[in-house]
Amino acid sequence: MRFPLALTLKIAGHILKHKLKRTPRFAMVLQLEPLHTCNLTCTGCGRIREYSTSLKDMVPLERCLAAAAECDAPMVSICGGEPLIYPRIEELVEGLLRQGRIVYLCTNGVFMRRKLCDYLAATHSPAREPLLEQLVAEELITPAQRDTIRKGKSDNRPVIRPTKWFYWNVHIDGLEYTHDLIVEREGVFRECVAAIRLAKRLGFQVATNTTVYRETDVQEIEDMFKFFSWLGVDGHTISPGYDYDAAKKDMIRRLGKNPADFFLTRDATRQKFARILDWGRRFNLLGTPVYQEFLAGLRELTCTAWAIPTYNIKGWKAPCYLITDAHYPTYAEMLEKVDWEKYGVVNGVARDPRCENCMVHCGYDPSGALGTSYQPGDHWKNLVYNLRPRPKPCPDGAKVRAFNGCSIGRGHLSAARKAADSAANAPGNNGASTPASAPCCASPAPSTNPVTRTSSKPA
Repeated sequence: MRFPLALTLKIAGHILKHKLKRTPRFAMVLQLEPLHTCNLTCTGCGRIREYSTSLKDMVPLERCLAAAAECDAPMVSICGGEPLIYPRIEELVEGLLRQGRIVYLCTNGVFMRRKLCDYLAATHSPAREPLLEQLVAEELITPAQRDTIRKGKSDNRPVIRPTKWFYWNVHIDGLEYTHDLIVEREGVFRECVAAIRLAKRLGFQVATNTTVYRETDVQEIEDMFKFFSWLGVDGHTISPGYDYDAAKKDMIRRLGKNPADFFLTRDATRQKFARILDWGRRFNLLGTPVYQEFLAGLRELTCTAWAIPTYNIKGWKAPCYLITDAHYPTYAEMLEKVDWEKYGVVNGVARDPRCENCMVHCGYDPSGALGTSYQPGDHWKNLVYNLRPRPKPCPDGAKVRAFNGCSIGRGHLSAARKAADSAANAPGNNGASTPASAPCCASPAPSTNPVTRTSSKPA
């Protein structure tokens, strides 16, 4: 099967229960944002700007767990912000698992290896010494981390442990050059790869989460799937980037860039995703084939944003993860008071102009699972997709030049940096500075792949 049987049965049982009860609207996935603080400023993300006045605020652990119980979604996606900054992230994961939920922890990967080292320390024994030495040799942990792990864990707090109910969901928007441009920091892609390799060595399930933009090269996305499939990643989520208000305003004000040059329209999305059905056959894409057909322009779907509600520091965010018209104190009140017929695109006509270019998975993927725009054979199509064997790791991933060079001064951020440098070095400005746009290397990095330095096989 593409996905663990227990997870598939849990989600199918949840849908069947509500269908039999004729529940008009119910949650499939809770997008839980315990905080909006983040250590990156990704291009195309407006989250930390939308909530700029409350970045220091956090949802108490008890409220997070209560929100999950309140909407009773079988799956919880912990996002943000960067959730690994949340001081009680381990307790949150443990609490959600104790409630019987499937947990996806969405992370940019920067702090992921620290949490994996905590797990190693909590479970260390003399029998694990050979593993520690291998991890040091492969540069997945440092000698200093190895020595700390040997001392064991110094407190009684829980750690994040491997289980079939938990996935690390790592943000990856392309290969090294592209990804580091999008997250606006060099070295993040390499750190993500190291964290993924370490997680797989320790028995964790790992997925990647990719947003496609106008500048995204489709062949690069396919190469990215090949590379991470070869590394043993368990699944991939992919969705088009669209110009929701907070991201659009950030792009204009902070980067001086025209959002139309970066985000996708509906027509552009269909062009970018023309090959997604083939990708779904070759790689383990998370989501329904019905949603894939929608992305490829082969059919229309009606938005079901209510199936993936968002809870954050201000309450239940509505109408969806990307558009904010109000926050509600309870899930039931949100379902009752939001006029859901005002949003989405129906028969090619946008009910709200802000929805015109949206084809994002948090609005439309549940439509494929719930049959809200049902066509004969859809349920069978989804069932067959899930029951088929998981696609095997792609051997061509070893040939992908994933580490393709540094990004400083060579991409869409360079103009903004040069403008800032010009202002800093203008006559009358006493603050001389080193140009931030100076390239860190004259050409892309050598093609030596760090993954293969110690072995010709994925870790």
